[in-house]
Amino acid sequence: MSDKMTELSFADMALPALVLKQLEKLNFTTPTPIQVQAIPALMAGSNVLGEAQTGTGKTAAFGLPGIAMVDAKQRATQMLVVAPTRELAIQVADALTEFAAMVRGLEVTTVYGGSAFGPQIKALRGGAQIVVGTPGRLLDLQKKGVLNLNSLRFAVLDEADEMLNMGFIEDIEAIMSAVPETAQRALFSATMPTAIRKLAKTFLVNQAGEQPLNIQIAPKEKKTATIRQRAWQVRGFTKLVALTRLLETLEYQRVLIFVRTRQDTMDLTEQLQSSGFKASPLSGDLTQVQREQTVSQLRSGHIEILVATDVVARGLDVPEITHVINYDLPGDSESYVHRIGRTGRAGRSGEGILFFRNKERHLLKQYERLTNGSIEFFEIPNAQELGKYRQQRLKDQLVHTNATSELTELTAIVQQIQADTGLTAEQVAVALLANQQQQRPLIVPADPPMKKFAERSEQDARRKDKRRGDRPERGPRVNDIDFETYKIKVGREHGARPQDIVGAIANEGEIDSRYIGQIQLFDQHSLVELPKGMPTAVLRILQRARVRQQQMGLELSDEQVTRRPKPNFGKGRPERNGPRRAPRSNGSARNSRRPA
Repeated sequence: MSDKMTELSFADMALPALVLKQLEKLNFTTPTPIQVQAIPALMAGSNVLGEAQTGTGKTAAFGLPGIAMVDAKQRATQMLVVAPTRELAIQVADALTEFAAMVRGLEVTTVYGGSAFGPQIKALRGGAQIVVGTPGRLLDLQKKGVLNLNSLRFAVLDEADEMLNMGFIEDIEAIMSAVPETAQRALFSATMPTAIRKLAKTFLVNQAGEQPLNIQIAPKEKKTATIRQRAWQVRGFTKLVALTRLLETLEYQRVLIFVRTRQDTMDLTEQLQSSGFKASPLSGDLTQVQREQTVSQLRSGHIEILVATDVVARGLDVPEITHVINYDLPGDSESYVHRIGRTGRAGRSGEGILFFRNKERHLLKQYERLTNGSIEFFEIPNAQELGKYRQQRLKDQLVHTNATSELTELTAIVQQIQADTGLTAEQVAVALLANQQQQRPLIVPADPPMKKFAERSEQDARRKDKRRGDRPERGPRVNDIDFETYKIKVGREHGARPQDIVGAIANEGEIDSRYIGQIQLFDQHSLVELPKGMPTAVLRILQRARVRQQQMGLELSDEQVTRRPKPNFGKGRPERNGPRRAPRSNGSARNSRRPA
């Protein structure tokens, strides 16, 4: 790379003024090596073959010129990004949305398997100009005639080697075959196996027969692990319950929690604040001045917990951060290294904690390789352990208070209470503890067995992770659940279907769909059965969750779901409320409320 190239700034790359202004707002100042080479080439109309590790800035390398190519006034798919996983697709889409925030009328949508087709089809038919998706779902939408690429100007294959490893090569070939010859193309990959080079040779040569610009960025040296890394597998209860218990029992100074989206920063912060934690979001919705104020409050201790996304936490340097918690795993392994690097600074010790699902277990090996370290597994305190922790902390506080405070006047008050009421000192103390029990229980109710509904089985996780977006098979019905009936403020007139309600509750509340009972639809509301003993944190999430763009407003109901008798065809499960369907030829009933 020439010295002239290394001196390039974003302003030298012919990017639109609104994009440059947004980059300045996001504190993007110096282009990375991949951006220095790829952006000018793509802006000049060349195809690009990029060989670079994750975390080198590839999203901006193709995203910024892609946004520049899009005509926001034209309601049609003009930019397509193919990513290997749902998580990476979401991360790429979020980054592109951030970059294009000032471009009026430009919309970014994400499509992936394991989620309902309806909203994705609506976004495509609505004319979203930038589409980011996984191969299987993109192919399904093509076959349905919904994903129209006739107006496409730019197609990108991101993390191509990962898609090869996952067996997507045929899907990619089918998708790329539908890309117009006039469209620019880019392929990015950390490695270049033979199959990827063959793919590049087939699809990256332009109409004039010109080969793509081949950009190679040297891999970064592995970092030596100086930070303790621990991991908890999500099971037994929700991530939110786990997080609040973890924060209560951790000895920390400042904590940085990483989530996936801007909305997640707001939602999680609200939930933590309601539990008594000094938390604040750091999101793209804040101005630069507000961000600086938030970071200043974190340093001073007015805020102890910061909830942020990868984009806005870029370059955050607060030595007081003792813990980084990966509430949501990042879309790429390199981002994990950057995240935990926010702790253990200025010679201090630090700890990186991650929450992972069984289907994400393979990522832990990648994290260990990149950090030259090891990841320890641990368990979140159960109810009994949490109670013992609170009791011990209370003992320590009482001993400290008696040793360091002047208590003469308070002692007189206790003695007066005893004289007036006839209560003993022990009875007074017990009554005070009873008040404490109401605020933050010292004897924590045992974790009910049904809390395991928050854990998806390995089979369920694999089904949800299918890239082709097939409707998942429904697991065996759990018959020994004691249900309560809840009312939600969404019904037939809002276009709601049983599968919409199941999908919202299962996805937002992280509840295995087998633990969702009967559903009955009315015009303005619906009834749904959920297990007794639902955690308060989960109920709060479900109250705000949306079905057909309507907030559910979930609440306990005195109404009862009208149960229908089992159908008489075969040994199928009871038919759910909703449109009846004919039995399958093998004699089993099709479940009418199974998520799409």
